[in-house]
Order: sequence, then C-alpha cells, then structure tokens
Amino acid sequence: MNNISKSLVLELAQHAIDAVGGERLTAQAAGDGHFEPPLHVVAIGKAAAAMAAGVQRVLNKQIKRTLVITKRGHVAPWSRDLQRAEVIQAGHPIPTRESLAAGVRLLEWMNEAGTDARFLFLISGGASSLVEAPVQGIDLATLQRINQWLLASGLSIGQINRVRRKISRIKGGNLLHFLHGRQAKVWLLSDVAADNPEVIGSGLLYPGDDKPRQDVTFPDWLDDVLKTVPAPARVEETIPEHRVLANLAVACEAAAGQATAQGLQATLHDSGLDGDAEATGRALAAKLRSLPAGIHIWGGETTVQLPDEPGRGGRNQHLALAAALVLEGEEDVCFLALGTDGSDGPTEDAGALVDGGTIRRGELAGLDAVDRLRHADSGSFLEASGDLISTGPTGTNVRDLVIAWKGG
Repeated sequence: MNNISKSLVLELAQHAIDAVGGERLTAQAAGDGHFEPPLHVVAIGKAAAAMAAGVQRVLNKQIKRTLVITKRGHVAPWSRDLQRAEVIQAGHPIPTRESLAAGVRLLEWMNEAGTDARFLFLISGGASSLVEAPVQGIDLATLQRINQWLLASGLSIGQINRVRRKISRIKGGNLLHFLHGRQAKVWLLSDVAADNPEVIGSGLLYPGDDKPRQDVTFPDWLDDVLKTVPAPARVEETIPEHRVLANLAVACEAAAGQATAQGLQATLHDSGLDGDAEATGRALAAKLRSLPAGIHIWGGETTVQLPDEPGRGGRNQHLALAAALVLEGEEDVCFLALGTDGSDGPTEDAGALVDGGTIRRGELAGLDAVDRLRHADSGSFLEASGDLISTGPTGTNVRDLVIAWKGG
C-alpha cells in the first residue's frame, strides 16, 4: 500500500475535523452576535473545552462565569483560555460519580446566578454521560447498569436517549425548569442524524417526544425500573433558541472540497450510515471495489451489539476491520473509519486506517480477524496490524467519518 495515499486520507480527515472545530466555530458565532452582560457560559460535552475557549476569547468582557463539564483528558489543549473557568471532568461513555457531582454542581451554579443572568449553553456529544441528575430511586449503580446495557444493545442514539431522559431530572428539556424564566441561547455541535436538538445531549433544554415505543424490548429488570420511576414534570417553559453550528455534512463537504482543490476526483456518498458496524463495513468495502478511482467519503454512526465480555475497540475499529476482510489482497486501496471527537467507544484510539494488507499483517501476529470481530476485539487485531489511528481530543464531535482512497 502506498503510504502517500494513506497520508492523503489522513490529511483530508484532519481538514474535515478542522472545518467543524468547536473553538473556531464558537469564536465566529460570538463575533457575529450581540451579548449583554452578565453572561454565564455553560459548556457540556466532549468538545466543551474547545467551545468555551472560543467564546471566552471573543466575549471575555461580557462573561461573568464559565462552567465546563467534559470528558477526562479533553481539557489540556484549551486550558490557557479557560483559566477563569470552573472545570469538571466526568465519565464517558458510562456515567461516573463525577457525572453525578457535575449534575449537582450544574444546578447549584445556575441557582447562584442572579435574576438578571443571561445564559449561553454550548452543548456537544457526550453530554448525556458527562452530567446527570437522576430521578428518585435511581442510584449510581443502577444508572451505570442501565447505560452499560444500552450501549451494548445495538440501539440507535435516539432510542438510547429516550431511556436516559426518562430517568433524568435534567434531560428531555427538564433543565428548563432551573432557568426560572431567565434568558438563554443554546449552541450545538450536532452528533446526531437530522441535527435534532431533542437528541443532542439528550435534549437538556429541548423537550422531546417520550411517548412509549414498541420497537424496543428491554430485559425484565430494566422494564421494571422504567415502570417504577416517577413521571417527569411537564415542561411548559419557553424553549430557547437552539443553533446548530456544525454537523457531519459540513465535515464531509470540507474533505471533498479539499480533495477537489488538490485535483483529485472526490465523491460524496451517504452521510447517514447507521445499523450494524460489521455489516456496514463489509458493504462499504464491497461497494468500493466497484467504484471508480479517487476519494470516496461517507459518514454516520453505526452500532455494535457487544458480547458478554467484549475486548478492545469501538464501532469505527469494528467497521474498519470488517472492511479489511473484504479488501484483503487489494492493491492501491485504503479505508479510514474515524470518530471525529478523537475517541472510538471506550478506547483512546480514534479509529483505524486499513488496506489490502491489514489482514495478512494481523495474521502474522497470530490473530484471526473474524474471531476478533466476534469478540468485539477489533482493536487488538488492528494494533497488531499497525492500523490504529490516535488523534487525541479534537475539540469537536459530529459523528463518524469514512474516507477511502482507490487508485487507478
């Protein structure tokens, strides 16, 4: 495999991520708007530090306080601009004790603001796990058990968040109760299909449709929990303006535009990938074999139904390894599956960049790709084959990006 082609694919992915960078986008939005003091900024999500840093740089004089709630390890690149901010690092993808502490502090922090306070909420993916205030009867152990089952179930993010909202005092628009009529704006980095604000971060300030659905079968223990939790209070407060600053389409278009600017043939395909990661990876790779030479771009967010004792990896690594099986032996082709936030599932890797020699390299290390997929241990195989990609926190989160190169 030509390393120049791999470098090109990684360059295009970086260009896509830069186009949806939280720091740049919030700084731009802050410069375009009018904000009167006292402004209280709340940033929640994996891109929270970057988003808060952008606002802080432009609106420093108007800001009275800033609260940042983000994933552990996702602060350092933006620490200099957040020296005056209160920062809480909590658990993801499973809520932790720090997530509950963040929920308590968020409500205290809003209550401490004066009656003349104006709020700016900056919300990105990951918020559902990072901050929580569960309803009565849901302790930390139960909350973690519920989330572990949800994440292993293969359900869509909309289905998962419907359950999360039911057991939360702040999700599903319930955080509006704590505004007490004060002014607020909400800026979002969308990590969901259709940019639905009731799904992003489980809709902290946007009530959603929580009518019972018949498309999910829960285990008996979870069904019992959901039947016994108190119904949330009706949300009657005015919904503040919600503005989506960027989404996956922006990232995909940026990658395609950069490829075209370099004189390459670039094709934008579906940016709504979903469903099973393994099946999707195999299908994309099979399609790639019949496509013309050039750059091919997809995006979305697939799912993995985990076994009882999963190994190392995330949905992008799972998808990439499945694609590698189909591309085995192919010359002059490479295939990148990447989480735009810089993390893939519970791992610190962002995804993987595979090619026609991936399977052979992993087998030389004594591993079997089909077996590793069966055990949700794609990361172990891809580490052995040398195909894992690590970016560190990116300051954004707009779902997953797939970029493939096919030579002529």
